[in-house]
Formats: sequence, structure tokens, C-alpha cells
Amino acid sequence: MLRTILLGILAVGVIAVAFIASRPSTFTVERTAVVAAPPDAVYALLNDFHQWNQWSPWEKLDPNLKRAFDGPANGPGAKYAWVGNERVGEGSMEIVESVPGQSVAIDLEFKKPFAAKNKTTFTLTPSGQGTQVRWKMTGDQGFVGKAMSLVMDMDKLVGKDFEQGLANLNAAAVQGAR
Repeated sequence: MLRTILLGILAVGVIAVAFIASRPSTFTVERTAVVAAPPDAVYALLNDFHQWNQWSPWEKLDPNLKRAFDGPANGPGAKYAWVGNERVGEGSMEIVESVPGQSVAIDLEFKKPFAAKNKTTFTLTPSGQGTQVRWKMTGDQGFVGKAMSLVMDMDKLVGKDFEQGLANLNAAAVQGAR
């Protein structure tokens, strides 16, 4: 009887491990919005980490957020690190590529509340009187990340922040264009 129970538990464990291992090894979160400003104005807000406090959805979650900037003021090599409360965590970003008025690519590293390295890109496309902004984040998921994805959907978790950030970006770009 005990042997049957143990074999049953082992079988369930093997099935669970196989199911988790079959989950996607990467994730993508992406949102798009039209910002009522020209591409160069939007690009200026994205390509300079000093400007992110105007629109980033995470900047206002911790009034005591500690920020550090390194490297050039903007563009490739510009770096930004933060340490904040449990809602903001700890991490760093570096602009690794930027094309004026077109795109900004960032290496993003989280240290807390969990370690992760992701790629973030902003792609700008002229659209009528404004700019279509596509904000995309991709990352790898190891076994633990795959297991967590069963109970925590990254798109739902981060997507609403991207939507708020794009709305904030629109407000900042419109304000700056006046």
C-alpha cells in the first residue's frame, strides 16, 4: 500500500516536472500606443534616463527611491541604477543601442525582489500627427521562471505598468512640445 502511494506521488512529480519543462523558455511583454508628439520629442524622453522620472510608472512608487546615473548623459553607455522599496526593488539599466527618432534598446537587470536579465526596446514610428511607440520587454525563463509562469502571468503583471507608462510618456511629450 505504501509503495503504491509513493509510486503515485513519484508519478505526479515526474508529470509536473515534465509539464513545467515544456513551458516556453522566454517571455515577451509588449504594448503600443500613439503619443501626440513627434518622434524626436519622444526619443529625447526615452534616450536619457534623467528624463524617466517624468513618465516611468515605477518612479513614483517609492518617494525615497535612490537613483544613480553613470556613463554618458544619454545614448549608448548611459546607465541608471535604483534601489527602492518592495514595490520598486533594485536593479539597473544600460542603453545599449539608440537610433535618433527611431529606437532605444536597453539591457535591464533586476536584483530584487528576484534576479533577472531582460531586454527592453522602444520602437518609434511616425503616425499621423504623433508617434506610435512600441514598448517591448523579453527575457529568458529557467525552470523556476517556467514554474512561476503557471501562477503568475508576466504580461498581466507588467503589461498594465507599460500601459500606464505609455500614457505618462504621452503626457510628458505633449507637455514638453508646448
